[in-house]
This record gives sequence, C-alpha cells and structure tokens, in this order.
Amino acid sequence: MRWNLRRAGEDGARDNGGRILAAGVVAGLGAAIAIGTMEWFSLVSHYPLAAIPFATSIALVMGAPDAEPAQPRALVGGHLVATVVGLLVLKLTGPHAWAAAMAVGLAILAMVVTGTFHPPAGINPLLAVSNNLGWSFLLVSVLAGALLLTLFAYVWHRWLRRRPWPLRWL
Repeated sequence: MRWNLRRAGEDGARDNGGRILAAGVVAGLGAAIAIGTMEWFSLVSHYPLAAIPFATSIALVMGAPDAEPAQPRALVGGHLVATVVGLLVLKLTGPHAWAAAMAVGLAILAMVVTGTFHPPAGINPLLAVSNNLGWSFLLVSVLAGALLLTLFAYVWHRWLRRRPWPLRWL
C-alpha cells in the first residue's frame, strides 16, 4: 500500500512536469509567432516596430499571463509612459549617456506612480535617448507594437488556449 501511494505521487509529479513542459512549449510558440508577426508588419510598413522591448514583453505575457505587469494596463500603459518620459528627457537634455540612465530611472518611477509598471518597457527610454529618436517612435513603433501585442495575446489566450486573459483591462 505504501509503495502504491508513493508511486501515485511520482506519477502525479511526472504529470505536473508534463503540463509545465506543455505550457512552456505553448508560450514559446506563441511568443515566436507574435514576434514573427511584428517583424512582418515592420517589413510591410517599412517602419521598425522596435522588437527589442516587445520580445521581452511577449515573454512576460505568454509565460506569466496572470501577472500584474502582463495585463493590458501595464503592457500598453507602461510602454507609453516609459517612452514619453524618455522622449521628454531627450528633449530637455539631448542624447547623452547620463540622460539615458536618468530617463530609465524616471520612467520606472512614472510607471510605478501611474500603476502601469511593465519591466520590459524600461528599455524604451534608453532607446529613445540613446538613438535620439523622434516623437514618431511613440506612436508608430511603441503604441502600434503594444496594441498589436495586446491583440495577439488576447487571441492567443482566449481563442486558441481557451484561457481567460486579461484578468482585467484597466
């Protein structure tokens, strides 16, 4: 009897490991499709969608869809807030390394204060300041990318995985 209980527990652990592996495969596949789709849109539109911040965002949204930073408010809002901060710092200081560092710190503060904390968005002000980007970066790259990513995550989780996402929109 004791052996059977232990054996059942081992099988349960294997089943759980299989579920974790399957979830990882699904999340990885979803992330790859999302980034591939964004790259395709970039080629078609002849405008880069700044895949760097969105690669880490999709990893978060696919791998931990219930986490607060993976919800649309943080996903879209965090990218927008962080980018606005970066562009404002750039406008006030110019494209200096110290300004890029300051922009990242201020962006984190702004995301926390606005309830839009999304760690992958922390690279947006760095990109904006370091590359001396214009305001079109906010709308064409960041907003378009964040909305596409949100739409993809919604379709992926709700329609394909049949799981609730998001937990809340705002």
